[in-house]
Amino acid sequence: MVMPLYDDAPMRRLRRPIVNWTLIALNVIVFLLVYSEAFGDPLTLIRGFAVIPRVLFGEATLADWIVGPPAPLTLLTSLFFHSSVLHIASNMLFLYVFGDNVEDAMGSLHYLLFYLSCGVGAGVFYVYTTPDSIAPLIGASSAISGVCVAFLLLYPHATVTGFFPPLTMLLMPVWFVALFDRSRAPNSRILGLRPPLFSFHASAFLFIGAWILIQLLNATGGGEGRVAWMAHVGGIVVGLILTPFFKRRSHPLFDRGPRQPPPPAPPQDLPPPADAKTEG
Repeated sequence: MVMPLYDDAPMRRLRRPIVNWTLIALNVIVFLLVYSEAFGDPLTLIRGFAVIPRVLFGEATLADWIVGPPAPLTLLTSLFFHSSVLHIASNMLFLYVFGDNVEDAMGSLHYLLFYLSCGVGAGVFYVYTTPDSIAPLIGASSAISGVCVAFLLLYPHATVTGFFPPLTMLLMPVWFVALFDRSRAPNSRILGLRPPLFSFHASAFLFIGAWILIQLLNATGGGEGRVAWMAHVGGIVVGLILTPFFKRRSHPLFDRGPRQPPPPAPPQDLPPPADAKTEG
C-alpha cells in the first residue's frame, strides 16, 4: 500500500478546512473512547455499531447484550470506528492529505454531505455484493475512497509526495549504516529516494490511479480477508458519480491549475511610411 505525505494543490477559497479537521478529530476521539474500555469490551462495542450484511437483511440478529443503533443506521456509524492504531492512522493520513483540497473545491457543507454519501453508498454496495457475510464492516476507508477519487478528478495534475512502507522498512537498515559512515552525508539519497521514509513524487493521476488499481485487483482477486476491498470499490464508484454534482461550479474537473496569461506577441517590424527616406 502506498501512503501519501503531502500534496502541492493550493487552497484557493477556504482558509481552514474545518469539516475535514472535524472528521479527523471525531474518528480519533471515538477510537480513544472505544479502546479506553470506558464503555465495555471494545470488540463487543464495535460489533454493535458495525455493518453486518446478514443483520442488515434481517437474516441474523445480534446477541441481547450487544448495544447498537438500528441496523440501517450502522451504514453511518460504522464510518467512525476502527480496529487498530494502524487502521485509523492510515485512514486519517489519507483524509488529512486529500480531504482539505476536496473540501476547498466543494465547499464545507457539500464536502460533508459528499463524505457521508460516499461512506453510506459504499456500505450499501458492500452489503449487496457480500450478502451472506457476518463479518462486521467498520472504518472510514469507504468514505475516504470517494475523497481520493474526488481529488483525482479535481486535481489530477497536482504532485503527491508519498512513500511505500515495505520499501521504507527494507532500506531503513541501509540508512542507519550510512549514518555512521563518515565518507557520505547522512541525508544522501539511496536508489534516488530521500531518507528516512524514502519518499517519492508522483502526479495525483499516477499516485491515486495506482491506489485505485490496487483496490480493484484485491477486490477481484477473491476473498475479503481482513480488508473489505469491495467497500473501497463502492466508495470509488460513488465518488466518481457524485463529484461532478458536489463540486463548486467555478472549479473545473481535471483542473490544470491557475491559468497563465498568454505571452505577449513578439514585436513586429512596421512598414515605413510612403514619404519616409531610406538609406541607399
